[in-house]
Amino acid sequence: VLELLLSLGTLRKDCKVQARELLDRFGSFAAVLDADVDQLQRVKGVGPKNSFALDFVKSVANRYLRQRLNRKSYLKSPQDVIDYLSYSMRGLKIEVFSVIYLDSSHAIIESEVVAEGTVNVNTVYPREIIKQAIRWNAAAIVVAHNHPSGALTPSPQDIKLTRNLYLVCSMMQLRLLDHLIIGDGYYSFADEGLIDQVKDWSRNALNSVGECT
Repeated sequence: VLELLLSLGTLRKDCKVQARELLDRFGSFAAVLDADVDQLQRVKGVGPKNSFALDFVKSVANRYLRQRLNRKSYLKSPQDVIDYLSYSMRGLKIEVFSVIYLDSSHAIIESEVVAEGTVNVNTVYPREIIKQAIRWNAAAIVVAHNHPSGALTPSPQDIKLTRNLYLVCSMMQLRLLDHLIIGDGYYSFADEGLIDQVKDWSRNALNSVGECT
């Protein structure tokens, strides 16, 4: 497959040697697609046209997976969401934070990256997520971020961020259904019971505010 993709960039040229060297250097087909252009072109015989062909195919696959989500019910097809997020976030060298917006029947309206860099409570702004949710007329959201290290265990910052988001969403009558971590696999706050813990924390926090007022 890799040999064929390389050949798209240099017609009538045998690319078997380059394909084998890329696989040997990066370790897998997926890792070759995740590599940046500079890394690819360090392999002798791989030029701008070859690397463009690889990047183009990856972009097409990403767009296909993203558009496949359109109007699908999140509750009925969570694996499609995992497939898209795993593909779009896999191999990234920096953390990104994405939000998937859902309507009242939990059909997927839109997805977008809202933050890049170190993802924590200081870089993800709930008000921006709420603003976009109102723009898309969303009733619920699913959030996700990646761990470039591959680790799946949520950090204390991840849990604090989820608490803050859940609390703000609750106040705006917006449901936070799940927080996904993408690494070597994926971690779901909902599946692991952490969303229920966050829900209890949020309820107590709101009750405390009510008692103070």
